[in-house]
Parts: sequence; structure tokens; C-alpha cells
Amino acid sequence: MNKLSVEEIDRVIEMAWEDRTPFDAIKIQFGLAESDVIRLMRNELKPSSWRLWRKRVNQGVSQKHAKKRNPEIDRFKCNLQRQVTLNKISKR
Repeated sequence: MNKLSVEEIDRVIEMAWEDRTPFDAIKIQFGLAESDVIRLMRNELKPSSWRLWRKRVNQGVSQKHAKKRNPEIDRFKCNLQRQVTLNKISKR
């Protein structure tokens, strides 16, 4: 796994939580495979947050896997989604 800065780790976590951001986009931007993202999330999140994230990704609600993705989705992030900074939701 690449050595990432605190800001890059924060961005990977943000992208991993976004349902519309596929693992492929994280790989393109940060060079992290799905297994690397899973390892990073396990190390960086609280155990309860980790379990919630894994359940969500595997449940079918998430569009993290390109093959499961609805072809009508053509962007990674909702325009209305709030910015996440240092793993906390920031106020606008």
C-alpha cells in the first residue's frame, strides 16, 4: 500500500463512504486496490464504524463495485453531499 498523507487518507475515507464512488475511482486517484481500501478503513475507523461501512458496501445499497452500478449513474458524488474533512462533517 502507498504511503499516504493525512489529507489523502481523509479523502480516501470520504470516497469510500460515498455510495456512488466506485473502488475503481479510488484506485485511479490513489493507486489503492479494493483490498487496500478495506485494510485502510479497518485501521482508521472505529470498530463500530468499520462494521457499519462493510455492511453497507456488501448490502447492495452501495454502488462501490462497477459491475453492480446502475448505468444511469454518471458521477461519483451527489451535488448536495456535504464536505467531509478530517473524518468529520464540516459546516458550510
